[in-house]
Amino acid sequence: MAASPPTTITFAIAGPIDRSELPALYERVCSLLAGSGAALAVCDVAGVVADAVAVDALARLQLAARRNGCRIRLEHTSAELRNLIAFMGLEDVLAV
Repeated sequence: MAASPPTTITFAIAGPIDRSELPALYERVCSLLAGSGAALAVCDVAGVVADAVAVDALARLQLAARRNGCRIRLEHTSAELRNLIAFMGLEDVLAV
């Protein structure tokens, strides 16, 4: 009997994220999701600096997940990042 694909995968992103890194980050996560068959991706953002570029990156990753039949849930989100996500009106898009 073949093993079924995982229903959840976990990955982490960190840093301050530079805007020039967004396309490569998007591609890496798309590759991860496309091959996984997962319905949920848990993204550890403990090392993410709360700024507009980070929220942009997370929104792009959520879009990538949806295109792959998946959704992303953020884990270890700082209060500053949660507040910025809410301020930008994305709390319904970026599940914390």
